[in-house]
Amino acid sequence: MRVIKEATRAACAAEPTDPAHHPALLQNRLGADADIGRMLGTLLANLDGMVYRYVRHDDDWVLEFASDGCLSLLGVPSVELLLAPRASYDALIHPDDRTAVDESILRAIHDRQRYDVEYRVRHADGKLRWVWERGTVVFDDGRPAALEGIVEDVTARKAQEQALQEAERRYKSLFDNAIEGIFRTTPDGRYLDANPALARIYGFDTPEELIATLKDIGNQLYVDPGRREEFMRIVAARGEISGFESRVYRKNGDIIWISENARAVFDAEGRVSHYEGTVEDVTERRLYQERIEQQANYDTLTGLANRSLLHDRLKQAILTAATYGTRLAVAFIDLDNFKVINDSLGHHVGDELLRTMAERFRRVVREHDTVARLGGDEFVLLINGHASADSVGMLLENVLREISRPWRSEHGELQVTSSIGVALYPDDGDDAETLLKNADSAMYRAKERGRNNYRFFTSDLNDKMKERLAIENGLRRALERNQLELLYQPRVDLATGKVIGCEALLRWHPVDDERPVDPARFISVAEETGLIVPIGAWVLKTACAQNVLWQKMGLKRFCVSVNVSSRQFRQDDFVDSIAAVLDETGLDPACLEIELTESMVMHDAEKMIQMLHAIKRLGVQIAVDDFGTGYSSLSYLKRFPVDRLKVDRSFVKDLATNPDDATIVSTIIALGHNLGLKVVAEGVETEAQVEFLRRNGCDELQGYHFGKPMPASRLLSSLAWIRPRGAR
Repeated sequence: MRVIKEATRAACAAEPTDPAHHPALLQNRLGADADIGRMLGTLLANLDGMVYRYVRHDDDWVLEFASDGCLSLLGVPSVELLLAPRASYDALIHPDDRTAVDESILRAIHDRQRYDVEYRVRHADGKLRWVWERGTVVFDDGRPAALEGIVEDVTARKAQEQALQEAERRYKSLFDNAIEGIFRTTPDGRYLDANPALARIYGFDTPEELIATLKDIGNQLYVDPGRREEFMRIVAARGEISGFESRVYRKNGDIIWISENARAVFDAEGRVSHYEGTVEDVTERRLYQERIEQQANYDTLTGLANRSLLHDRLKQAILTAATYGTRLAVAFIDLDNFKVINDSLGHHVGDELLRTMAERFRRVVREHDTVARLGGDEFVLLINGHASADSVGMLLENVLREISRPWRSEHGELQVTSSIGVALYPDDGDDAETLLKNADSAMYRAKERGRNNYRFFTSDLNDKMKERLAIENGLRRALERNQLELLYQPRVDLATGKVIGCEALLRWHPVDDERPVDPARFISVAEETGLIVPIGAWVLKTACAQNVLWQKMGLKRFCVSVNVSSRQFRQDDFVDSIAAVLDETGLDPACLEIELTESMVMHDAEKMIQMLHAIKRLGVQIAVDDFGTGYSSLSYLKRFPVDRLKVDRSFVKDLATNPDDATIVSTIIALGHNLGLKVVAEGVETEAQVEFLRRNGCDELQGYHFGKPMPASRLLSSLAWIRPRGAR
C-alpha cells in the first residue's frame, strides 16, 4: 500500500485538497437520500462479496463505503473499516500476496484501466480465504480520486481448481511413468497421444517421434495389416476389447508380440471419435507359451505330432468326417527290426534313423494329413478324405516304398521295412481310441504275415455293425420308455471347499439289461444318427428342472453344467431352445452352464462366436471342456465369451508324478487366468493332485476325490462332507 500511496501522491502533487473529502462532509453525503440508500443497500446486500469505495484523503486512501458482505467475507462488520485507511484492509492480506495486489492497482492507476487480482485474506476466524478483487480507478480532472470495486470469496473455486490441477498432475505422472504403453488413436489409424512406455515398446526415442512416424497403424505397425480391421470390428461389436494379441514391427524392424486393451470413445453424434487403451509387450510370454505348446504337442526327437496332439487331431478329423460324410484312415506303422539296429549300432544311429523316417513320412502324405510318433519306432498316419479302401491302399504302397529305400549311416547302407495296420472310420470305429486300437491290432497281423506289408482291420467288422444297429434301435425307444437317467458329479470351489455346482452326466439303462450301457458306446451312435438332438433336449430340461427343485429345497445359486454335442450346437434353433427351457422351468440363467468340447470350439469358429454371444446374452455361463487336448484354439479362445476352462482329465491324472503333465496343467491355469477365466480341473482323485492344483491357483475341482456321479436324491446328502483339506 505504501507504493500506491507514493504513486498517488506523485500523481496528485499539484492538486489542492478537495474539501469534499473531509470526514465531516462525508457524513453529510452518506445521509443524503434515505430512500435511494435503502434501495442501494438491499441491492448490495444481495451480492456475493463486499462492494467498496476508497477515496483519496491527503496522502492516503480512506474507505468511504463497504457493503454488508464485508462481514461474511472477512468476519468484520463494515462499520469497523469505514473511514479507516487502506492499510487496515491490507493488513488482512496474506504477506506473500500484498505486492501482487499493490502492483495490480498501481498498473490500473498508471494505465487508466481496471484491475483484477486474486489473493488470500485472513478471516476473523483465523482461516485463510481466497478472494477475487475487481475494481476501477475513478479520475477527477485526470487525477486518481477513488477506487471502486468488489471483493468476492472464491475459496471453493480455488479448491476445485487446485484439486483439478493435482488430478491432472497425478494423471500426467501416471501417464508418463506407467509401465504399460498408453495410447489414443483415430479411427483412420493415426496416433493422438502416446506415453513414453509405448514409445519404448515400439523402439522410438520419444512419444513425439512415434506420433510423427506412425501415420497408418494398420500397415506400418501390424505385421498382419488385417489386425487393425479386426481390432475395430471387435470394438464395434463389444464397445471394448481385451487381451487382443498381435505381432507388430518395432522401429528397427524387429517383430514383437503385444496385447492390447482398449475401448471406443464416442462424440455427441454417437460416432467413434477415437480409441484409447493400453499396450503390453508379451513377447516373452508368447515365446514361452509356444515352447510349452511345442513340448506338449510335438515329439522332441522328430518334430512330429505326439500322442496328445494325434488324439486331438483324430477327434477333430472324426468330427469333420461325421459332418461331411467322408472317410478317415488311421495307419499304425511299426519299423521292422528297429530294436536290433538301435541296440547293435547305438542309440544315436537309431535316433538318426527315426528322424530320417519322419522326414520320409512327411514327404509321402499330403499337407492336411497328420504324421505322429507315439514313441519308440511306432508312428501313426492320419489320412483324411479318401473315398475307399483301395485309394488308402495305393497311398500305403507309396509309404512302404519310401520307407524301404536304402538309408546310409556311418556304418554303411541299411534298408528298413515296416508293418502297417489300418482302421477306417466309420467302418472300424467311431472314436479315436477304437480306431487306434484296431489299427494297432491290424499292424500285428501285418507283422505275422511277413512284415513289409499292410493289413486292414476286418476281423470283427460284422459284430461291430450289429452292435451299433442294436444301440441305435434301443436309443430310439429309450426316451419314451424312461430308460435315460441323469447323474450329477459335484464341482468344488478350491478356496472355500464349497460345492458350487455339478455336471449332469447321461446314463442309459435298457430294460433288458441290468447294467447301464457305457456312454462311450451309445453317445457316439446318438451323435451320428441325430438322436442326440432330442436326447440332448431332454437332458437340458431335466437338469434345469432338477436345479430349480434343489433351490426350492434350500440350495442357493447352484450351477448345473450340461454337455452339448456338436450336432445339437449346429441346430438353428439351439439358442431359442435354451431360452424356452429356462422360461418353462423358471431357472435363473446364471445357474445354467453349457459345456462345449475344445474340438467344437475350433470347428467353424466364426459361427461359433455368434452362437456363443447369443447364449451369453441369455445370461447362461459357458465352459470349454477337455481343454488342453487342442493345439490351436488359443488364437480363437480370447474371442469367445467363455467363463471356464475345464482341464482335461488326461493331464490331471499324472500331474503329481509326470513333469510334462504338471507343466501343461500349470500353464493352462496361467493362460486361463490371463484371459480372465475360471479354471476347473477334471478327474481329481488324490490329495496330491489337490495340493498341486491349490499351489498353482486352480479355481475349481471335479472328480472322484469329491464324489462319483450320483443320482439327484443323493447329491444333497453328500454336500456336507465334500471339502478339500486346507480349504477355508
